[in-house]
This record gives sequence, C-alpha cells and structure tokens, in this order.
Amino acid sequence: MQPAPTSVEDSPFDLLIVGGGVNGAGIARDAAGRGLKVALIEQADLAAATSSASTKLIHGGLRYLEFFEFRLVREALIERERLLEIAPHIIRPMEFILPHVPGLRPRWQIRAGLFLYDRLGGPRRLPPSRSVRLAGGAYGQLRPELDHAFAYADCWVDDARLVVLNAMDAAERGALVRTRTQLVSARAQGGVWVAQCRNVRSGGLIELRARIIVNAAGPWVEKILRALPGADAQHQIRLVKGSHVVTPRLYEGEHAFMLQHPDGRIVFTIPYEQRYTLVGTTDVPYEGDPAQARISEAETAYLCETVSAYFDRGLRPRDVQWSYAGVRPLADDESADVSRITRDYRLELTRPGDYPPVLSVFGGKLTTYRRLAEMALAQLQPAIGQARQPWTARAALPGGDIPNADFASFLAEVRRRWPFLPPAQALRLARAYGTRIEKIVGAAQCIDDLGEDFGAGLTRAEVDYLSSHELALEADDILWRRTKIGLHMSQGQRERFAQTFEPPAAAASTSP
Repeated sequence: MQPAPTSVEDSPFDLLIVGGGVNGAGIARDAAGRGLKVALIEQADLAAATSSASTKLIHGGLRYLEFFEFRLVREALIERERLLEIAPHIIRPMEFILPHVPGLRPRWQIRAGLFLYDRLGGPRRLPPSRSVRLAGGAYGQLRPELDHAFAYADCWVDDARLVVLNAMDAAERGALVRTRTQLVSARAQGGVWVAQCRNVRSGGLIELRARIIVNAAGPWVEKILRALPGADAQHQIRLVKGSHVVTPRLYEGEHAFMLQHPDGRIVFTIPYEQRYTLVGTTDVPYEGDPAQARISEAETAYLCETVSAYFDRGLRPRDVQWSYAGVRPLADDESADVSRITRDYRLELTRPGDYPPVLSVFGGKLTTYRRLAEMALAQLQPAIGQARQPWTARAALPGGDIPNADFASFLAEVRRRWPFLPPAQALRLARAYGTRIEKIVGAAQCIDDLGEDFGAGLTRAEVDYLSSHELALEADDILWRRTKIGLHMSQGQRERFAQTFEPPAAAASTSP
C-alpha cells in the first residue's frame, strides 16, 4: 500500500512545470520573475537528458538556411546576441572553419549562405564571415588537397549549466524546484489540477495543485499527455538520437571545424575541456526509453570516418575517451530525412473537456529557449491574467553579472585576487560560476583553505556549494553535469568520490 500523498501547498501554484530541461527551466525562470507562483518537477536531475547531450552551441543554425528556415535562423541569431550578454561566463564566441570540398556544396552556395547568416540577425558583436586558406597548417593538419575554407563566428555554451542557472534563478525568485520527482497522475478538482508526484529516491508521494500544467518533458512529452485525463495533442514528435564522442585534442587552437559529409549532414569538431575535442553529431531515428539512449558502433564509426576524411591524423574508435547520446524531441513535420526535420518549436495550449489548461512544448533548441519561454507566457496570459512584461532579455543569469560582459577582464581579476589557484583551475571556476565564484573561494588565502581535493581540482568547497546552491543530490550530478570534472579524473577518483559524496541536509530542500 502506498502512503497517502502529502500536499505541499494549500493554495494552488499558477504553473506546475513538468520537465527540468532547458525549456522547463527557462519557463520557470520567466514565470517566477513575473511574480507567478511556480513549481518545477524533474524525474531525474536538471539537464539529465537531452539538454546536457547537445553539441553545446549557441548558434543560428547555418545549415537550416538550406531548408529555408529563415525565421528560425533570424530568431536564433538574435537570441545568440542576447544570451552572450546575459551569460558571458558560460557562453563564449568561437571561430568555425568550414572547408570547401569539391563535389559537395559549391563555393557560391556557402558564400551566399554566410552572407545571409551575417545579416539576418541584425546588429552583432561577432566578426563577419570571411574566406581563409588552409595551406601551411594554420588551422590544423588537414589533408593537403583541402586548400580553401570559410570562417564564421558562433558561440559555445556549457549546456547543463545553462539549465541549472535558469532553475537557480527561478528558485531564487520564489519557485519550488524539485528534482527526482516524477508525475504519476493528475485529476481536476475545484478548477485546478491536483497532480500526484513520486519522490524517485524515497518513494514518497506528494500532491501539487496548479491552475495550469506546462508539459516541457522533452522526449517524454507524449507520455505526460497520456497521464493527463482528456489531454490530447494535435502535434506529434519524432525522436531522433544525436551522439557525440570526445577524443584527445585533434589540433591546436580554439577554433572549431564544420565538416561536410557526402550524405549532406554536418559534423562539428570543437575544442573541449582544454585537453579534448568534441565530435558530433549524428541523426538517427530512435525508439524506446530516451533515458537509455547510447551511442552505437555504427555512429562511432560514422563520426570517426567523417573526421578522418579531413585530417591527416585519422580518428579511430579506439581513440574515443568518452561518448554521450541524447534524444531530441523534434516537432514532426513529416520530413523523410530525419536530419531535415525542423528544429523549430511548437507550443500547444489545450483545455481538455472540463479540465484546466495544459500547455505542451514540442521541439526547440538550446539557442531559442529564452524566446520560447516568452512565447509560452504570452500564450498563458489570458488563462492566468498576468500582464507583467517580458524581462529576461537583459537580466543576467546567476554569475553572469560581469562588468561589460568582459570575461577576459573578469578572469584577470580572479587570478589577481586568488593567485594561489592554478591557472587551469582559475579558468574553470571563472567559466563555470562567474561572479558566484565568490561563494566558493571567498576568503580563502591558500589552496588548502578550499578543503579536500577529490581529484582534478574538485575541492570540498566547490562540492559544498554545488550541493547547497545548485541542487546536486548525487555524485554524477557534479561529475558530469554541474561540471565535467569526471572527464579529468581517474576511474579510481570517480569511484571514491561517488562512495564518499553525501550532500548536506540543505541540499534536500525544495529549491537550489
């Protein structure tokens, strides 16, 4: 027999958001900042699925121009500029090199696409595209027959931290945030939803009452709809798996490559975690539980073959140090080729029968999450009577209030103030936490003041901060999402940390 569920609040929430990915966290932040009473639940960890398994780019999507998705590209380019301003610690500009390969996309097509890409988004801080020569190895040891290329600018992002920072900000503005909490069922009572939720760790049940349910469950969006009586969706999703591999550095420099495959798809190689290169992604139709997505041998071979076609130093499956896969919940536009399915989003507001409203989110991409949240609140305004104006376009994410968004000057100040931090560790902490580094390093006078080093510079002070302020409840939350420090640790160090990690009692609270 299950114990009777405990009611968390007597008065209902305005919004119960199901899904702790980038869209759910972004909507929670926007709504909480408008004074709404918000609850966010996530069945695993924040960014545990699709939102931490991306190619980690904030970009307009150059290749979407081929599919005439001009509105999506324009919106994404505008958002790229805004996100770079509000989160200059976790988002940074990056140069991309696109080698021209005879027989694939002709030069005129690439040049025309880049001309549009430079102008669709309006004013920009990033440099315009240009032609470059590859001879002499200035951009890495590419095959000698590759001579001409194009260079353009986009941005890199720590995707999992983007989600966490949005959830943190929502909590600091009054939202209830609960991870490891799964929606079991919902019923209508007194004009509101009464949602029964299970704590995945303890098995305990709670009830959350809300005027509206926002279904931002990503690849589980249709599953959540089935748990809501009377709810039905006009849109459907296509589940597409994207996989990435991480290898030792393939080349020097901080630029990325955009590599064309003969099948028309694109593979990126991106400098990653200082010592590695990130290679991805694939597009493979997926069926089954999205939480069990793993890279296949065929996908690994595909990525290695693509890289080997461009670099003198070939890439083999045995060179792969780490891999990850995520399932993208793309709005089904009936494209026969999964790589051509739109990355645009759909918002569907329904009022099933006599039940309260449900807003479902279909599709989307990292770059447009903030705009998606604004659009979601606009659709909900008639139902919630909320007239407050959008506010997130200029409000810094936690740690992003760096003067003039000048990260280089901020890093110099970090090194001046805490000279005992090794350069690589200072850079990592400044990038991850921005101005919130103060809460970790604070009054420390030497490295020993930060407590035990669990390996690769992960100290007790940082672990305590992540547990107390960022809702890290399990070891993997820290090793692979709040940080990527697990990539730099030995297997023994990871195992020891997992055995000894115990979050403070405060981490069990309902908000970061």
